[in-house]
Amino acid sequence: MHAVVLMVTIHDPEAAISKLREEVVPVVKQAPGLVTGHWTRKDDSGIGMIVFESEDAANAARERAAAMADADDNVTLESVEVREVVANV
Repeated sequence: MHAVVLMVTIHDPEAAISKLREEVVPVVKQAPGLVTGHWTRKDDSGIGMIVFESEDAANAARERAAAMADADDNVTLESVEVREVVANV
């Protein structure tokens, strides 16, 4: 398994969470090879981790995730990368 890990700075928490729940999550749910996705927030920083069955699926999703974050005025994309999942419970 591989995960797309995104780090963002949040400018408007209420608007960012609303967009995440109403627009981003429904799109991610349709992504091929999706295993699970989690988004977290602390103060003005956010981290998302979306796990996929394969590295290819994660790399394809990475491009879509980066484009969606870049198009959102409520957050600034700080980084996005694909990482191998080495353990889970």
